[in-house]
Amino acid sequence: MTTLSKYLTASAPALALGLALASLASPSFAQRADQPMSTAREQALRECSTGASKYQSGTWQSTQLHTYRSCMMQHGEPE
Repeated sequence: MTTLSKYLTASAPALALGLALASLASPSFAQRADQPMSTAREQALRECSTGASKYQSGTWQSTQLHTYRSCMMQHGEPE
């Protein structure tokens, strides 16, 4: 029990720093595009995300990524 208390006391500053850094990585700090997204890109993102979403298991992650990237390429859009 004493070892656990010492560990928690020693790691408290690191935990506080981690939480502070995590708050800075919130979506409110994400870059905003200067121009609105095109309708064609929106449709491609929706279609490709739907097509890749059927591969959710951890064993299918590379297939999911390949499916999404291939679909976006076929639509002429960057990932």
